[in-house]
Amino acid sequence: MSAEQEAQARKDWELYRTLTHELIKFIDKDDIEEFLQLVDQRGVLVDRMKENPACETYRATPECQSLIEEVVPLDRQIMYKAKSWLNKSRRQNATVRAYDLTAPRFGAVGNILNRKM
Repeated sequence: MSAEQEAQARKDWELYRTLTHELIKFIDKDDIEEFLQLVDQRGVLVDRMKENPACETYRATPECQSLIEEVVPLDRQIMYKAKSWLNKSRRQNATVRAYDLTAPRFGAVGNILNRKM
């Protein structure tokens, strides 16, 4: 492994940590579009890290282990908050659909109400 690959591994892990912190920030703000863009960016980064053999070597270092200890709880928070947001979104969509009078099951009732008024 070259020194360039090792330096890239260190940069990639730092970028991973930074993106993780940013994900927390944007999901807390309910800025889901930006959150999803960052998730995509982090996915590309992970793919790049898998291609670099120096990332596995760097992962075994104490420096990287402390970084991982910082990131793992944040990843759990992100998963919890993302699931929470998804459940809330599903509930809101179900509520909207429940009041939708143009749905097929309410079609006849809607027509009756329109004629009587």
